[in-house]
Amino acid sequence: MTGKASPDRRRFLTAGAAVLGAAASAQLWLPNTARAAEIPLPDGVFSLGVASGDPLQDGIVLWTRLAPDPLNGGGMPDSVVPVEWEVAEDERFRKVVRKGTAQARPEYGHSVHVDVRGLRPGRQYWYRFRADGQLSPTGRTRTAPAWHSIRGNLRVALASCQNWQHGYFTPYADMLSQDPDVVLFVGDYIYESTPSSAGPRRHEGTGEPYTLTQYRNRYAQYRTDPDLAAMHANAPFVVTFDDHEIDNDFAGEIPQDPANQSHDAFVARLTAGYQAYYEHMPVRAAAVPTGPHIQMYRRLNFGRLARLNVLDTRQFRSDQVTSQAAAQDPSLTMLGAEQKEWLLDGLKDSPARWNLIASQIMMAETDILLGEGKQWFYDAWDGYQVERNALLDDFRSVRNPVVLSGDRHLTMISDLKVDYADPASTVVGAEFVGTSISSNGDQDQAAFHAQWDPLRADNPHWKVIDAHRGYHLLDISREGIDAQVRVVDTVVTPQATPSTLARLRVDAGKPGVRVV
Repeated sequence: MTGKASPDRRRFLTAGAAVLGAAASAQLWLPNTARAAEIPLPDGVFSLGVASGDPLQDGIVLWTRLAPDPLNGGGMPDSVVPVEWEVAEDERFRKVVRKGTAQARPEYGHSVHVDVRGLRPGRQYWYRFRADGQLSPTGRTRTAPAWHSIRGNLRVALASCQNWQHGYFTPYADMLSQDPDVVLFVGDYIYESTPSSAGPRRHEGTGEPYTLTQYRNRYAQYRTDPDLAAMHANAPFVVTFDDHEIDNDFAGEIPQDPANQSHDAFVARLTAGYQAYYEHMPVRAAAVPTGPHIQMYRRLNFGRLARLNVLDTRQFRSDQVTSQAAAQDPSLTMLGAEQKEWLLDGLKDSPARWNLIASQIMMAETDILLGEGKQWFYDAWDGYQVERNALLDDFRSVRNPVVLSGDRHLTMISDLKVDYADPASTVVGAEFVGTSISSNGDQDQAAFHAQWDPLRADNPHWKVIDAHRGYHLLDISREGIDAQVRVVDTVVTPQATPSTLARLRVDAGKPGVRVV
């Protein structure tokens, strides 16, 4: 894979808006061979667009959800609907390589997840859906490089934290123009907060979501953002969730406010939230929830260039602590025993040049106490010190570990060290904490730096800190990772001006990150 757009790919990007808005390129599709629904479907069943995800060397997940009335439960009849799909090597679908019919079932919100196999490695493809004579927008995706491939480049966009009420998702417009091979989204795809008129946009509904229908409506609203829809239609996503997909700061089956949410009530909320998450994400059937549990940690390989380990730091963690002493309790876990063993096995046995870890929350230390002593953010890995420090010690025997995180609504790019209490401690890796797509809106940059810059002396491992909205763009090659912090000037209007705030470099075989 490469981050450099070919002429054909550039032409496709230029035409992206038209492709999303209509099915002009699909009008020559095959005759309708699928059995039509017994009840004619309402118009606009593809209002939520299309997406793809979790690329393999021979496969990809294709996604859509039939929802003609997306903010009111979907608006579909209570029946199974056949949905035709096809994959082609060209955007005009002259060379169709795979096709079939999937069933959009009401018990899964009429979502469709097609796990296409038999594709060629390292190739781009176009895909689309058809239901009851209606055509979806056309999507473009690409497969991972062949397993034995050791050359080439991989362009990854790191994104997280998109709060509808805090702003428009304008960073995706710039991301689209940068043409990443894959988008890694590490959490807070939606926010469960109540509707408010204080920001540029307002959440649907009348309160926080608790039921399946309420979560469906919230996801559907987010899916209608045009920049997010365009990005989903142009590159595969690899996703994982953090807390706001369910409830702020929850841990396992413990809500943020157990005095107000009983265990049974919160289990019901988890069950609804996880199902709605599955219904709206391009993930495989392994992620179909079983009640209040969903399988989210998984591993993807991009040839022998990069291995991506996607973590779940919510379902298995101990309850969040509130003190420095408690954060150093050796019994606390972020990952749980099974996931931790899975992660270490995958890192130490990896044949890849780069070992990437997608962590919803920041791994490097954040000491917010000026001067002597320490004060941490306990929701992050700082609240689980013993497990975090042991994991960083294990990084000594891992080839080129790089952690890709979110959650903080800030850019925080750091060296990963074995012992943050010792400024001379060994550097074992690098971490990119991506800023938010829109959460926190347009922050006061002067106020941010007045608060945070004095703390840099207590956190010498920080290389870049900033509070603009945006995402990180990483170009990965065998020799190194060239990273850009891409930011926009505003998210309170539908258009924004993008720029590169910083450039950084991670050299293969040299742990840590440096500003270029």
